[in-house]
Amino acid sequence: MHCIVSKLPALTDAEDVNADRWEAQLRKGTLELAILASLHKKKLYGLEILRILEDDCGLEMLEGTLYLILNRLRANGLVESEWITTGSGHPRKYYRLSSKGETHLLIMGLAWIRFSARITDLVAPILRNQEAQHVHSSTRKH
Repeated sequence: MHCIVSKLPALTDAEDVNADRWEAQLRKGTLELAILASLHKKKLYGLEILRILEDDCGLEMLEGTLYLILNRLRANGLVESEWITTGSGHPRKYYRLSSKGETHLLIMGLAWIRFSARITDLVAPILRNQEAQHVHSSTRKH
């Protein structure tokens, strides 16, 4: 799919801004799922969660945004937290999924897989058609 995207026509500044806004909204809608998924294997402190989301998913967010979401998840009983003093001497707040959070993550994960598969099924033919047009126009030039 990356090769298709690289062959798409250039966007105007206005179109590019709208595409950026749309992508930002898409990313915002997946933050809760991504945060819960990052906690699936082990407990993590806030900056570790930020690094995982950025490195593994390309999701960048402000530290304050992360803590607002973590506090909401904790209030909803989906994550638990504890202060742990590390070798560096200063305590860090570690977060882990609660049993309710594990169940919620499974439900969200299944919903995401179904939803994204349906959107992919809808969009993929358009992108394949775009690629076919590009290949066809390239062969006429040679």
